Amino acid sequence: MNLPHAISELIKAQNEFDSTAYANCFADHAEVYDEGRTHHGKAAIERWIDKANQEYQATMESVDYDEKEHILSAKTSGNFPGSPILLKYHFQLSDGYIQSLKISG
Repeated sequence: MNLPHAISELIKAQNEFDSTAYANCFADHAEVYDEGRTHHGKAAIERWIDKANQEYQATMESVDYDEKEHILSAKTSGNFPGSPILLKYHFQLSDGYIQSLKISG
């Protein structure tokens, strides 16, 4: 599977529970939408993923990637009900960074 560098690095950072490296995959003014909330900017994204890492200890395994739509399907496992689940990660990319990410079931 041929993933853009920012997405590959995001998966690596997630699986290593490295919140700083995860946030560094995003542009300065990026946003993440997850579980009904939007997180704006790298600092807020880092706080969000750090809290999620502590609570869920989720890891990601790539299953499929739609290169035209920039949608990653990933088996996500962790400390949450129904684990593992298949989640879709909808990316907008620009200049080698993630501009936005929406996570859906």
